Amino acid sequence: MAVEDGAWIMRGLSWDDPYRIRSWQELMDWVDEVGFLPLFKNEIEGFSAEEHTSNLYWWSGDPEQDPWEWRTWIARSGRVAYGKFFGKKAGFISKAWFPHFANWRRDGYDFDSRWDEELASLRQKRIMDQFEQEKEWFSFQLKRMAGFGKEGEKNFEGTVTDLQMYGYLLIRDFRRRLNKKGQPYGWPVSIYTTPEALWGYAHISSAYSTDPAQSKALIYQQVQANFPAATEATLHTVLGWDK
Repeated sequence: MAVEDGAWIMRGLSWDDPYRIRSWQELMDWVDEVGFLPLFKNEIEGFSAEEHTSNLYWWSGDPEQDPWEWRTWIARSGRVAYGKFFGKKAGFISKAWFPHFANWRRDGYDFDSRWDEELASLRQKRIMDQFEQEKEWFSFQLKRMAGFGKEGEKNFEGTVTDLQMYGYLLIRDFRRRLNKKGQPYGWPVSIYTTPEALWGYAHISSAYSTDPAQSKALIYQQVQANFPAATEATLHTVLGWDK
């Protein structure tokens, strides 16, 4: 995705290209195959959903053809993870590879142990504490319950994004709010949950016996195996996490 003369330009395949991804199911299958996939074009050639779909229907609202809508169906399926995992930008991670992602980004720490070691912020803790009460939260509910707002903590969006980058949160769905009569209204809103709530603690922690640096190396190797244009420098730019 790029901006040219004030307009958004999508970089995708032609409609007739036989290699074009044609449905959210095909995209999800490909994520399972490659392990990691940002939503938008980045510094690594070919390493995005954008570059393998048509540029004709983005943000059209057509659930059959719009890759922006596909992300909702993929997140809702629970088969792969969706969230801001790549340089604070959105993308997908397969269930098989998420344990190594979590091990690397968390540096071996569950959130409670990160807090105990004074490696997490109070803002992060206030958000994570809410998931001890409920497994899923609308973003606006989570913001309110965690004490963010005019009179409270600041930078809710940045804090939630950091927690996704660490591998502690993901986006489970996008749903519309309900009014007092139970009728949906407005635009769909992000639903946050933990990877453990989605796939279980045993799966998410299954790579904890691996050194986090080794998990990072395995992830880099996986991306390079599927996207040969990736270099150490571009991998650090797209995947890197210095926190």
